[in-house]
Formats: sequence, structure tokens, C-alpha cells
Amino acid sequence: MSNLLKKLFVTAGILLSTSVIAADYPAKNIRLVVPFGAGGGTDAVGRTLANSAKDVLGQNIAVMNRTGGAGAVGMSFGAQQRADGYTLTVVTREIASLPQMGLMQHTADDFKLIRMVNLDPAVVLVSADSPYNTINDLIAEAKKADGAVKFASTAAPNFYLMALEKDQGIKLNAIPYNGASEAIPAVLGKHTDVTMVTPGEAIAQLRSGQLKALGVMSEERIAYIPDVPTLKEQGVDVQTGTWRGIGAPKNTPDEVIETLGKAFDQAMASPEFIEFMEKGAMTIHNLNAEEFTSFVEQDTKALGQLIN
Repeated sequence: MSNLLKKLFVTAGILLSTSVIAADYPAKNIRLVVPFGAGGGTDAVGRTLANSAKDVLGQNIAVMNRTGGAGAVGMSFGAQQRADGYTLTVVTREIASLPQMGLMQHTADDFKLIRMVNLDPAVVLVSADSPYNTINDLIAEAKKADGAVKFASTAAPNFYLMALEKDQGIKLNAIPYNGASEAIPAVLGKHTDVTMVTPGEAIAQLRSGQLKALGVMSEERIAYIPDVPTLKEQGVDVQTGTWRGIGAPKNTPDEVIETLGKAFDQAMASPEFIEFMEKGAMTIHNLNAEEFTSFVEQDTKALGQLIN
């Protein structure tokens, strides 16, 4: 048999296999890889979405936590699975940042992005009795000397902080903590002056009056803390935050991606998922595959300007 004929048979076999997968999909349980630990925000969003989507798809969606490397281990694992729609991955903003820092081999191009699920801006927080009442109060203090303001950093590097520092030409004294659960008490205990987290991570302390928000790093005010102005309203045009979505290995058939996209649309519109997100002060931000892909490309470029 000639090499050309062999190639034709192989190609025909791949096309036939792909069409069979798409026509019969889903015919068995699906696995959702969450690249962060059980009990965290990303895990909770993934599990609740999976629970809502399984009824639409008619198959169970089992969550698999694969942690390490600030999300790199789990997302790389997901990218390397069979492209048959039976292993999906929760992709987070780290897919846009880690590869540019040399901390992850796989990129967003190794996935077909299915849907963005949520998008939350960062909020600048100080203790209730802090002398800073606006973002400009804090910036003015920071401009007096590098490191004059102590910042409780939830990650290293902290892209929320880097965006503000670059825009305003300031340098805060970034003190590392393991996430918002440590950074917030550091501000409350006066060990640091300020932190930046998503609203859901600090909503309890904001509602109880323990923390004061100087501004939201978004285009518009958000519903959970409507009285808090954006930084842009205060003359500081810095917008940043975090996001989550769902992806599949890049060679997954388009028909499968379409089926999954429609299922996640229904899941995100379900009362169960809406209630969960509202309780957690998280914002549902549904972007389709094309919109999500474009968004990630733009965010990757924006992060590259901070990193490089």
C-alpha cells in the first residue's frame, strides 16, 4: 500500500471517529479538572456549575482536583487529555499569565475555550478606621516614598498591585500572604495597610463594617457593593480582576464544543447557580466560545505589558 493511500485511510478514520463522537455525545460521564484545591472559590464554582450542567447533558460530571503550580499542573493536565469532550478543565486567569512567566508550558492555545463563567474585579480594601478614604489618599501617601504603604499580597507577582503601580508610578511594600484568607486578617490586624481581593473574598467583612473599600477596579460599579466607586470615577483608570471559564483540549470536535456550550448556558441561567453566585458575591459573566477566546487573547497581551 502506498504512503499516500495509508495517509488517506488514516485521515478518513479520524474524520469518521470525530463524527461518531459528536453524534453520540455525551454517552458517558464527563470529568471536570479543577486546577485548585477542594473548598476554594474556583472549586466551588466548578462543582456548582457541573451539578447544574449534568441535568442538561444527562450525564454526571465528576470534579477532579489537580493542584500545584498556581493552577499550572491542573490546566496542563487537562490540555493533554483525549480531545473527545469527556475531560474538561476550569481555566483561570493563570492560563494567560503563567506561560509568559516561564512557569507553564501550555497556553490558552492548547484549549478550545467553551464559555467564560465569571469575571470579578479587584477591590482595594483598608481597615474601617484607616486614614485613607479614597484611592487618591492612598496614592498620595505611596508617592511620598517607595514602600511607605504596606500591601498584603495574595499572590506573587500580584497583578492587581502591578497594574496600579505602573499606572501611578508608585511602589508599595508588598508583603506575601497565602491568599485572601491571610491577607484580610493582616489588614484587620494593622500588620499591613491595604490589600486587593475580589468582592466575594471580603464580602462578610465589608458588610460587617470591618473593612472599608476605597474603590473597585472595574469599568462600572458592581451590584454587591453599589456604594463603592470605581477607581475610574476617581480619576485612576485601572481595571483588573480575575476570571474563570471552561475549556477542552484543542482538537475537540466543534460539534461537541457547541453541545457543551449550550449546556453551560443553561447551567449558568439555572436558579441553583444564580443563587450560589449571589451568595458568594461573584458575578456571572457568560461569554461564548468566540468571545471568550478573544477576551483571553486581549488579557494575555495586557498581562504581558506588566510582566515584560
